[in-house]
Amino acid sequence: MVSTGAAEGLSWWNRARPWLCMERCRAGEGWDAPGGSRRRRRRQRRREERGGGEAESPEDAGERQRRRLREACSELQSSKFWDSSLGTILKSLPKHPAAGKGVTRPYVEKALSAFEKLQLTPPAESVLEPSSQLQQEPSRSRAQDLQCVCYGIGNFSSCVQARYQLAFLLLLLEELKIPEDLCYIFDPVFSTLEIKVLAHLGLTVLLENEEGKRCIHNPTIFYMVHCGKALYNNLLWSNWSIEALSKTVIIGNSFKGIEDRVLSRIFQKDYSYIAKVLIATDEEALPSHPQYLDIFNDTSVHCFPLEKLRDLPPEIWKLQEEPVYPDEDQPEIIRNKK
Repeated sequence: MVSTGAAEGLSWWNRARPWLCMERCRAGEGWDAPGGSRRRRRRQRRREERGGGEAESPEDAGERQRRRLREACSELQSSKFWDSSLGTILKSLPKHPAAGKGVTRPYVEKALSAFEKLQLTPPAESVLEPSSQLQQEPSRSRAQDLQCVCYGIGNFSSCVQARYQLAFLLLLLEELKIPEDLCYIFDPVFSTLEIKVLAHLGLTVLLENEEGKRCIHNPTIFYMVHCGKALYNNLLWSNWSIEALSKTVIIGNSFKGIEDRVLSRIFQKDYSYIAKVLIATDEEALPSHPQYLDIFNDTSVHCFPLEKLRDLPPEIWKLQEEPVYPDEDQPEIIRNKK
């Protein structure tokens, strides 16, 4: 049993402890909180990079992003998670030339070289693509090229999860030999710095919010990790035909998981295109890895085999009403304000 005096002493210490910890941090002394040492080192590194309290220059900001992306690419490339994930994706692309070669460790010198040469001044030829060009037929010379579209990757300059998702995308482009300019990328939250970084990597940065409503003509991988349900539903609606869906692969939130988490009535009504195509979907989850659990959790590879699509009732293809979502779903998708 603790005496009254002792209890008062403990109470005083519990009240004073946070203040003492803060004072010790200000004085540069140790702090026993988990991760405190790592946080201090990161803060110290940032101060050194910024030259004390001075504002960071665009050049310094670019160098910092280059270093972080190089580190993320290198770490992912050497992980078992990447090898296993690549194997899962290749199984969904049986007709692609890379699929028949087995899983080999990708070489990303080209991507890393792009990081090294990255500058923050606009390139001589802009790779920004206006929306008026989005739905045009591709040129004949590239009619069969595998393409990639990336939505919703987030602020990779400030978010660790987004940075690793971008690194995964760059490794995937290199492994599948998808030309950088055939990777179209958009997120309404991208900063000016992030747009310049992506443009200098050679990716085609979209200027307009498509809300996921992109019609495809070529075989296309949609890289949409942790996007909202409405974005997947819009994408399916825009490509609601046997021909288009058979050319589509979606890397994103598990469709089965969406079905499990959403009430059946709402799932059938508000996300009807996911619901209707689910029976014709081959889905395989990316491997679970403790180091990347919060980055790629609930992520699956979805493809739509031609034979399964043909087995769907013919009338299912006749209903092509544009999706409309209730107000409470608005946070899941950022609308095009035009």
